[in-house]
Amino acid sequence: MHRPGRSWTTGIFLLLLLLLPCAMVVSATMGFMEVPAIDVLHAVLARFSQGTAIDPVVVAVVTDVRLPRIAAAVLVGGALAVCGTVFQAILLNPLADPYTLGISSGAAFGASLVIVLQLFGLVLPVSFSVPVFAFAGSVATLFAVLGLAGGDRRLSSTNLILSGVIVAAILSAAIGLLKFLADEQVGIIIFWLMGSLAGVSWADIALLVPVTFMGLLVCLVFGRELNIMATGEREAATLGVNTVRLRWILLVTCSLMSALCVAVSGIIGFVGLIVPHFLRYLVGPENRWLLVLSFLGGGLLLLFADTLTRAVLPAEVPIGVLTALLGGPVFCVIFTRRQRDGGNGF
Repeated sequence: MHRPGRSWTTGIFLLLLLLLPCAMVVSATMGFMEVPAIDVLHAVLARFSQGTAIDPVVVAVVTDVRLPRIAAAVLVGGALAVCGTVFQAILLNPLADPYTLGISSGAAFGASLVIVLQLFGLVLPVSFSVPVFAFAGSVATLFAVLGLAGGDRRLSSTNLILSGVIVAAILSAAIGLLKFLADEQVGIIIFWLMGSLAGVSWADIALLVPVTFMGLLVCLVFGRELNIMATGEREAATLGVNTVRLRWILLVTCSLMSALCVAVSGIIGFVGLIVPHFLRYLVGPENRWLLVLSFLGGGLLLLFADTLTRAVLPAEVPIGVLTALLGGPVFCVIFTRRQRDGGNGF
């Protein structure tokens, strides 16, 4: 792994910091109703100022429909990329991402369960029940995986990954049963499982903002320890890093971030795999830089994918399908390189 200079890394950071808000404005101009960039800015100002003269329809389209979805794409993409960076560092596995531990399967089971219960007469508002049950399923899965892997009290990376695979397999079978019970309404479950930002509201953003930025802050606090962990578990312990405590804190933090993302947007895979590897190639393995850059890069990637499916393609394709089509080949390349290098981490 090459180690670029600080000026190069700073340049990449400034580039992403500039590209992200520009991409958000451009995305807000695109859609069934084309809105000039200057009108997007005026619409945002009109929301806070009664004196701005602009069409109320434009204000509603920009501020109530497009901006929540754009903000959600940035926050969800950034959070998933940060979680992927952390999981790869603490599990010492380049194929780890927010879904390695079965978090997505837990969220899918929770959401599918409440959808089926509603079909059988349970009266709950969909906007409330599906995210809440998805979040509960993700958290329950996390603690099931940690409980299964914690038998040796060391939370080794191998045990965590194997536990995630076992729990995910069980949940996948349970989701298959729920699909069967859903009968004609199975399409509702399938569409949610493929991920979408179509129904995001400002209430979802109000949940995502504090959780995402507090989670990022926690990860940055342990950035130095993550760098040491990358040298190997035994070396990290020799240098005074409490690897068990570090894994517990960061696994819980990132899994809660991932759970909330899945609860809001459905299952969007591979963002946490693609972005950290690409940026690690550009700027090196320094996690304190990599965490911030991954947030910006993940937000930019998911914003691009969501804008493509929302405003460019003739029909809206679930965003999880696009990220999977992009991430699948990347996953294969990483796996092939890892096999060729004899299974070494990075």
